[in-house]
Amino acid sequence: MLRSLNHRFSRLVPGLFLAALLFCMPAAAVAASADTSPLLAFAARIAGDDARTRLIIDFDRKPDFEVHYVANPYRILIDLPQTDFGIKAEELEARGIFTDIRYGAMAAGRSRIVLTATRPVGVALAEVQQEEGASSHRLVIDAAIVTETVFQAQMEKQSWKEVSAQAGSDLPVQLPGSKADGPFVIAVDAGHGGIDNGARGGVTKMEEKHVTLAFAKQLAEALNALPDTRAILTRDKDEFLSLSQRVQLARSEGANLLISIHADTLRQKDIRGATVYTISDKASDSLAASLAERENLSDQIAGIAFVDEPAEVADILLDLTRRETQAFSINLAQSVVGKFKDQVLLINNPHRHAGFRVLTAPDVPSILLELGFMSNKEDEKLLTDPEWQKKVAGLIAEAVKDYRTTVASNGG
Repeated sequence: MLRSLNHRFSRLVPGLFLAALLFCMPAAAVAASADTSPLLAFAARIAGDDARTRLIIDFDRKPDFEVHYVANPYRILIDLPQTDFGIKAEELEARGIFTDIRYGAMAAGRSRIVLTATRPVGVALAEVQQEEGASSHRLVIDAAIVTETVFQAQMEKQSWKEVSAQAGSDLPVQLPGSKADGPFVIAVDAGHGGIDNGARGGVTKMEEKHVTLAFAKQLAEALNALPDTRAILTRDKDEFLSLSQRVQLARSEGANLLISIHADTLRQKDIRGATVYTISDKASDSLAASLAERENLSDQIAGIAFVDEPAEVADILLDLTRRETQAFSINLAQSVVGKFKDQVLLINNPHRHAGFRVLTAPDVPSILLELGFMSNKEDEKLLTDPEWQKKVAGLIAEAVKDYRTTVASNGG
């Protein structure tokens, strides 16, 4: 069964007898024999984090394969013809988004790789690449976390008869970052959650994670009331999400925008008002820098180590995408500030920028909204008031509506 290594036919026949047999067989018969022999998976490697993971398996020749999804628990199944797995156990140890990886014979003439995860997952890329100058091939599987909605859609679309992942375009999962035809999608990200409580109010002792979730639900409701619009929540309960998971969940739904909601605290209890942040390598001021530093520590609370991804300065297309995305993000921030004016108290210089990691998606315009400060008793009173939340959510929805009009008029 799984993880059991199959023994190739050649290992059961004495070497001299096999050599003589092959020598006597016609060339066409030898080729046919080779074609029907089991595949050999002779090496593997896996890398990734809690949002995205890449699996590479080397085969002695080109493998045919199929991708399927199964729930309870969430699993990705890679079905193969009969395969001998000559892979060292340490080469396929579970990591990244996967908690368990098993492989081996499934039935006569068939083998399977089972990738198990604790969250909904999907395959964003599945392809076979030939090794340059060699007869061997590699199977590359790029997987990422997705929302429950996307996972269920994958389950409904798949066919167990003919699901060839080699077709690429037939993959049921929404490719990260792609914008499928359909409604305008906005990811509403409630900051903090689970073990990461965030700030705490001085009067009500209310934790930021509860304030952001309550507001996120109000905002999603207001956005869903707009025509041709669909709002999704990165979290809809009190759970911890890493910063990279938040970004990936937005991308898995093909989000057109991401709005991250926060309500921080400061030592200066007299400072109050809302602030809208966009991403920048250099912070606009010391307040923006300190807030970004604190928000970016969320992963460390859960013991997640942050590793900088390699710079892709040579990728001109990606750089242009980031520049365009940043321009759209600034447009949205300015629209929100404009709607808040004379309606919601704003901090001095309300549009600021800093290196918030939750805003790093290169292809999803994103803003981080500090609704106010839990350290200020006037702000705290408003932040925990459902009527105030509903009013502000409505203003943000109007800002999004104006943003879409502006982008459309500019050909975006």
